[in-house]
Amino acid sequence: MTKHILTTLLAGAAFSLSACSEAAEAPVADDAAMADQTANSQATGTIVDVAVGNEDFSTLVAAVQAAGLVDTLSGAGPFTVFAPTNAAFAALPEGVVEELTTNDTETLASILTYHVVAGEVLAADVLAAIEGAGDAGFAITTVNGATLTATLVDGNVVLTDAAGNTATVVATDVDASNGVIHVIDTVLMPA
Repeated sequence: MTKHILTTLLAGAAFSLSACSEAAEAPVADDAAMADQTANSQATGTIVDVAVGNEDFSTLVAAVQAAGLVDTLSGAGPFTVFAPTNAAFAALPEGVVEELTTNDTETLASILTYHVVAGEVLAADVLAAIEGAGDAGFAITTVNGATLTATLVDGNVVLTDAAGNTATVVATDVDASNGVIHVIDTVLMPA
């Protein structure tokens, strides 16, 4: 996916939660080690810089590089990234990550952009949107044009992909100069 196409998709992505405010802090899974490591990786660098600075995102960083998305995710943004951990990538069937990063970078770019939302969407914004959407959950339009559904399950924000797979948000609001990262425990797949 070229930078121009991605920029066009970003401009067209409809996701305007930034008007929401004063919502409660997002609940996260009880994963203190991940939250501590993520908090320590917070910096004034771009989303890519922050990910490079956190060893638990090394597979994500390699995938972003293989897909040719480094320049885009280092751009002005702002972006919101639902970032899968190394463990999330490791849970994929054996050989999938290698196949995507070496032979099918177009599909890889589609998967990665399914984890990106145009604009900076903080955890409080996501919670407010979920509460406003009711039981069906809140539909989030991603940069690749597909949607994720955000719901609250046992006090945690859970994202559901097109195939019905779910990812739990385990850490929130990791600040970057061009947006924000929310850490998730599963790689989500577009249709």
